[in-house]
Order: sequence, then C-alpha cells, then structure tokens
Amino acid sequence: MTPHSFLVRRVIGRLTRLTRAGAYRRLLVPGAALLGLAAGGAYGLLATPQYAATSYVVVVPAKGSDPAGALGLAQAYGRVATDVAVTADAQVEAGVPAGTLRAGVQAATSPDAPMISLTARAPRPETAVAMADSVARALVQKGAHTQDSTGVRVVQFTRAATPTAPVSPSAPLSALVGGCAGGLLGGLALLVRPRRDTARGRYAAVPGPGSPSVAQPEAV
Repeated sequence: MTPHSFLVRRVIGRLTRLTRAGAYRRLLVPGAALLGLAAGGAYGLLATPQYAATSYVVVVPAKGSDPAGALGLAQAYGRVATDVAVTADAQVEAGVPAGTLRAGVQAATSPDAPMISLTARAPRPETAVAMADSVARALVQKGAHTQDSTGVRVVQFTRAATPTAPVSPSAPLSALVGGCAGGLLGGLALLVRPRRDTARGRYAAVPGPGSPSVAQPEAV
C-alpha cells in the first residue's frame, strides 16, 4: 500500500464516522476527493523519481541444433536471470548489492522469440543502466559455462540506453489518481452508511418482549 493511499483511507474512515449527522453527507465525496488530490500531489512531489533502463539478451542455437530448443532455454534463462547465482556476479560491476539487483531488475521473455529483456529501475539513470547491463553480462557468462551441455549461446543483443525521463508518475498524475481514489472511497462510504442507518431504524421499530403495545384507535 502506498503512503498516499493509506492517508486517504485513514481520512475517509474519519469522515465516515461524521456521516451520522446528515449535514456532513453532502461534504463527504468532495472532501474525500480534495484530500486524495492533496495526498497524491504531495506523494508525487516528495517521492524519489525512478528511472528504467532495459538490456536485451538473445539465446542463439548452435550449428545443427534445434531452434525450438533455444526458445525453451530462453524461457529457462529468463527465470534464473535475477537469481543469487547471477546477481552475485553482477553486483561488483553494477556497484550495488546483490539484493538491490534482485529487487530492482525484472526479466521478461517472449513466447515467439528466444530473447530476454532485463529492465532495471533506480533513482539515477546511470545506476539503472549499470544494473541492467551487469545482469545481462553475468547471464551471458553463465550461458557460456553451460554452452557445451545446452547447445546454445547466450549473447547480449543490445546494451541499455541511458533514460532521459523518469518512469515514476509525475505530481499532476499522482494528484489525479489520488483525487479519483478519494472520491471513490468517499462514495462507497456514503453508500454503506445509509444501509446501516436503515437497518438500525428497522430494528428499533420492533417492540421488545414484554413491552406495552400501542393501542390502535377503533374505526368509527
């Protein structure tokens, strides 16, 4: 859960308790939307920007090997691209701990091509590039050690390009998302409260055991 969504939910919970008084119900949805707008904007301004860089690795079949086998091995290499055995070799070149590589690098494979994309996220563009390229080269080295047994070669297809803009949401976008989330939560809280009040009123109208019944006027 993000900090601004937690703040919105906490404030919406307080506003929901205020809906016992009918005058506050008209202010619940716009108030929640404004609070979500402010929380989302603050989160977009205060959060550290994140940059993403992607390096590509391709699995090439050796001469006389089945190309379909390269596709299957690419899927296998993609699953182990962020394992300890690979990130431990890449951490020195990347300049970050192996845990940071496992948390900040994501591997994706294609069902149609023996290619692996390694996308790294970091607060600095240069760090993201170093993380992606170091994991790609470490994966290439692991593939070279098993080339004789697998019959394929792992080659770095393209190096990561330095990102020029962050991929994290901007302050206006965060504010818009926060405002929508706040308005939605306020509307849900407004829908839940009348049902409880109606049920409470229905139960209060039923006389308890032993209570005197109200005499009905006789028809003239």
